[in-house]
Amino acid sequence: MCGRYYSLFDKQQVAEHFHVRSTADNVGIIAPNWNVAPGDPQPVIRRSYDTNERELVMMRWGIVPWFAKTEDEFKALSTINAKSDRLTNSKMWREPFAKRRCLVPASGLYEWPKPGHAISPTYEPEPVAEEAGFGDLFGTPPPAPKKKVKVPKPVKRVFAITTVEPGPFAFAGIWDSWKRPDGTRLETFALVTTEPNELVATIHDRLALILHPKDYDRWLGIDDGGGDPRPPLDLLHPMDSKLMKMTPANPAVGNWRNNGPEMLDGPE
Repeated sequence: MCGRYYSLFDKQQVAEHFHVRSTADNVGIIAPNWNVAPGDPQPVIRRSYDTNERELVMMRWGIVPWFAKTEDEFKALSTINAKSDRLTNSKMWREPFAKRRCLVPASGLYEWPKPGHAISPTYEPEPVAEEAGFGDLFGTPPPAPKKKVKVPKPVKRVFAITTVEPGPFAFAGIWDSWKRPDGTRLETFALVTTEPNELVATIHDRLALILHPKDYDRWLGIDDGGGDPRPPLDLLHPMDSKLMKMTPANPAVGNWRNNGPEMLDGPE
């Protein structure tokens, strides 16, 4: 599961890196975000139905499916991630995967270790010994200090995972559109996840799918050559671990209110 990611770019960088041809009216200023959380509006790139080219739009993370009765119906159910092995047989994901795929620009993701993996979910901070007392003014030595140490609580580990090659990359995403009672549309997206590669398998059993640039148009369904119209099932595999790196991040990232460059700083 991917429950946090970070995107450190502006609108111009996104447009240039992903060769975006048009921008929707709902795209305002795009600022660096070190802690993107579920429910946040984020830029995504989809195929324009009018031009068949890449279009930049803003959508909310966490799908509200087209068949939902209310906007809040699926809040209790996590819809931020879509498992790759459910894309073709789940009512929630089947139609978006077939017709509404998108690119989600990002700089990296955060992941917390799960129990049973090579890297444990927590680390133990060093115990802190209490200071010894001081003698009195007459030179009387202080009493022998009690052997008492303060044992800090275990701290949850979290890792920042990104590509070795610097610069924005794209998660594979799917999106949906829900019609509000007043007739306006709410557009939302989810990240596709696969089994992990060798690197991420040391902490977790899922990994958000990162696409190679050569596969962007195919994922979006942009094809001027009359190619295979079927969904790109062959792209549903994790990126080679040799192309990725993983470093300790700041445990404070677990609170969505925390944001800033220090989120990428590992514990001392």
